[in-house]
Amino acid sequence: MDLQNITGAIAEIAQSAGQFIRAERSKISNDDIELKGKASLVTYVDKETEKMIVNKLRQLLPEAGFITEEGTAGESGEEYKWVIDPLDGTTNFIHGIFPHSVSIALTQNNSPVAGVVYEIGQDELFAAWKNGGAYLNGESISVSKSSKHEDVLLATGFPYYNFEKLNEYLKVLEFFMIETRGMRRMGSAAVDLAYVACGRFDGFFEHALHAWDVAAGVLLVQEAGGKVSDFKGGDNYLFGKELVAANAGYFPAFFAKINQYLG
Repeated sequence: MDLQNITGAIAEIAQSAGQFIRAERSKISNDDIELKGKASLVTYVDKETEKMIVNKLRQLLPEAGFITEEGTAGESGEEYKWVIDPLDGTTNFIHGIFPHSVSIALTQNNSPVAGVVYEIGQDELFAAWKNGGAYLNGESISVSKSSKHEDVLLATGFPYYNFEKLNEYLKVLEFFMIETRGMRRMGSAAVDLAYVACGRFDGFFEHALHAWDVAAGVLLVQEAGGKVSDFKGGDNYLFGKELVAANAGYFPAFFAKINQYLG
């Protein structure tokens, strides 16, 4: 399988989906917003975008299964699976703010081998394939070099439905607020990981995530020279609903603090 060509085709599909999302933004009204769960919103744009993506990916790799946020297509034990978030950052999208993004990954035996995150607001296309490096709009990218708490800018996502670790989460936030250059909460985990990959953020952590939030971003970070794990130091970050990612130099100190409070 030519992963570079596959990634190029994914990029075209993601950009096409992004164009549709951008065009529909002015048409959204409160009547179009559905509640999937507490503070978890969805619109017809999410659903229609996912259908478009799934149909095109089926033509690209007919033998692959799917893991999709909106349930357009399902998995059935295939070696290859597409993992799709058609609109990561729906709440941002509804409120007319950025970032929001399209995230598409191809996994082989549940390990990402190709991935694209298209951030719609700045028209930025992040892409990576296994052993092929990571790229932003065609230019090679790499993670940052910062290794000390006082030198880093970090990203996270606030819990919005699973609050069982809220006290521990607030403790680790307090530490990083005091000891680092600051924390950012962008509202799109896919973009957070892309920003770690290109060195804008030095690290990112979040819990209560899903595979479609992170599959493409994880590969971006890894191919850009960064490290990713779950909160216990293992590799259950795709389906374990928790993830810590950082540049290689900062990862040990960053992970140690996450593990202390949340592991």
